[in-house]
Amino acid sequence: MMEENKKNRKKAWKPLKYVILVAALIVLGNSLIVCQENEYKLIRQFGKVQRVVSTAGLSFKIPFVQSVDTIPREILLYDLPASDVITSDKKSMIVDSYVLWRVTDPLKFTQTLSGSVYNAENRINAVVYNATKNTVSNMTQDEVIKSRDGKMTVTVSDAEEEVESNDLVLEEKTEIIEIKSLTEEIMDSLGDAAEQYGIVILSVDVKKLDLPDDNKQAVYARMISERENIAAQYTAEGASQARMIQNTTDKEVSIMLSEANAQAEQTMAEGEAEYMRILSDAYADESRSEFYSFVRSLDAAKESLKGSNEKTLILPSDSPIAQIFGGN
Repeated sequence: MMEENKKNRKKAWKPLKYVILVAALIVLGNSLIVCQENEYKLIRQFGKVQRVVSTAGLSFKIPFVQSVDTIPREILLYDLPASDVITSDKKSMIVDSYVLWRVTDPLKFTQTLSGSVYNAENRINAVVYNATKNTVSNMTQDEVIKSRDGKMTVTVSDAEEEVESNDLVLEEKTEIIEIKSLTEEIMDSLGDAAEQYGIVILSVDVKKLDLPDDNKQAVYARMISERENIAAQYTAEGASQARMIQNTTDKEVSIMLSEANAQAEQTMAEGEAEYMRILSDAYADESRSEFYSFVRSLDAAKESLKGSNEKTLILPSDSPIAQIFGGN
């Protein structure tokens, strides 16, 4: 009888052991907290946050009394809806951008935004839109477009004067000037506006900058007109500069020609004076005077043979030339 009672107790105890084991597993499972590298764990007790688990691994909580909320820890991407903004010159533009952000203070994030990513994105949307609107409203449309990539290409003309040749040389070169990009302007305008929510905005990037469809053509026409005016101004300035260079060159050429002519006249005068001096010296010497008279008579005869009668020379007998040829 006693053995039969023992067997009955063993049979009754066997399912109870399974129940206890299952209950123990449930309690243990409800006590364990598994925290990943890309998340925070908030331990709540009766709705109040008791502690924050930020280290990856296993930890424990009071089963059935404490609950666990998960807050993302990785960098999150939020694509803002495209919005209209007005520039300082009253031009409308469409800005489409995205934000990279993450939670830095999970407790403050939970207290201010109920730990909701959706609520955080709504706050980010409002904060970034206000910063973008304030930034663009202080810039003209051209400045907004130029600051899109943070670089601006300009062509610079340098005028260099060569002293020796007195020539004016124009040299054009292209320079890329680094300017503050639109993203940097927006980030500066943001400041620490998002820190009060326990989050940080890492970057705001403008992926699209466009004009409203209703005034695109008008803006394009105005931009074309402005570029044509700028081109006309550059052309006029170039023509004016060309005229100045041409006038300067003509003046310098006239001065050089005048100086050259004066130098030539002076040289010719000096040559004539030297020629007359040589002749005077030659005629002053009696031993050479007959030779020079003969040479001059030949020159005179040569000049007389020019014209239609090139082979006949008619001279009177008492002519000095005839006397020279006759030997008298």
